[in-house]
Amino acid sequence: MNTPSSILDAIPRRLHLQPDHPLTITRKLIESRFPGYKAHNDLFPIVSTVQNFDSLGFPTDHVGRNRTDTYYLNKETVLRTHTSAHQADTFRANESEGYLISADVYRRDAIDRSHYPAFHQMEGARTWDRAQAAKEGKSLAEIIWADVEKIPKHNVVVEDPNPTIHAERNPLQATHSAEEVEAIAAHLKRSLEDMVITIFNAAKSATGTPDTSSEPLKIRWVEAYFPFTSPSWELEVWWQGEWLEVLGSGIVSQPILNNASVPDRVGWAFGLGLERIAMLLYSIPDIRLFWSNDSRFLSQFSEAGPIKTFVPFSKYPACFKDVSFWLQAKKSAAGGAGAGASSSNQPPATTSSDSATSTIVPPAAPAPTTPFFHENDVMEIAREVCGDLVEDVRLVDEFEHPKTGRKSMCYRINYRSLERTLTNEETNELHERLRELLVERLGVELR
Repeated sequence: MNTPSSILDAIPRRLHLQPDHPLTITRKLIESRFPGYKAHNDLFPIVSTVQNFDSLGFPTDHVGRNRTDTYYLNKETVLRTHTSAHQADTFRANESEGYLISADVYRRDAIDRSHYPAFHQMEGARTWDRAQAAKEGKSLAEIIWADVEKIPKHNVVVEDPNPTIHAERNPLQATHSAEEVEAIAAHLKRSLEDMVITIFNAAKSATGTPDTSSEPLKIRWVEAYFPFTSPSWELEVWWQGEWLEVLGSGIVSQPILNNASVPDRVGWAFGLGLERIAMLLYSIPDIRLFWSNDSRFLSQFSEAGPIKTFVPFSKYPACFKDVSFWLQAKKSAAGGAGAGASSSNQPPATTSSDSATSTIVPPAAPAPTTPFFHENDVMEIAREVCGDLVEDVRLVDEFEHPKTGRKSMCYRINYRSLERTLTNEETNELHERLRELLVERLGVELR
């Protein structure tokens, strides 16, 4: 319904499975730190809204369900926006105590050097069976602490000042005991610290900087909120003079496991962006490069050799062009936000039977009307017209007329190819087509 052919064309690429691709190398490096975990790397990206949202407890009015954020194929089917769309099914299959999922995911998003509408995530989970612990005559916490001792130890400084459980900021789930969660959290943190230290030691080796002259690696745990875990944490690493968020994690929401027909299991999960990790590992400056078929890029990576810093093969000039426009006039409160509001931004309407398998509690009040204009629509048109020839799109000015109340916006488009110098003629043609589609699709008035 809102998925362009350029996005559908990305589905067969499966970059995380291509031999010697930096995403493949990054994936395998992470997998190597989780022995015994079952890897799922070829799950199909077209999923149901139940899998993508309902199974994880997303509220019916969550912004992620909107067509401004998600690619819909029909009202019940989307391109997955995260690997967690397969979480409930993987728990239900119950094939292993631990699993890893790596996959391409799709989101309508900003255009810049670190965002792309098709990218790759990796998630993992580890669970334990309470019933099995009872059969062995042990507490679940005892079994988990024994597993913690099997994880490789390290000597990196870790900042973790907050308690594992906090009644307001990081609450304990009703069906979990504090003893269990303390043990699960320790296993989670030790496992992920081991993985992250391996990644950043590899990155440090790639730079060729001797340890004696570089700043020591530091890690810190930060309290966080995610709808499908509690307590939850983000892991940050001190790298090249700043704290970098690397991943999100937490204790799996028990209703997810209950609904997956494994109510006796409890455990943890984490998720990260493969491109983000690979960009750090190899010092790759632009996310578009991962999709390049240019041998000057691909030839720099090998699974058989050590990780090496990416060497830019050229820097072609940028071409900046602005587009300014007036948004449509505001409608009265009685009239809503105009015809474009419900047809382009809200998630497709479903009947009660469409969500029969959902366990979501209906909201206490209707969700607010989504404005008819959304910045992601500008980004999508830019990608449709320019493909990978657009490096960056950003809002540089906005103005509301004091008398009419009409709003004007100005976006600056940075046209730059990764492989050649663009001519003024072709950038002018691209820009004119972009201007035409803004008027045609969004109903704006060019200035």
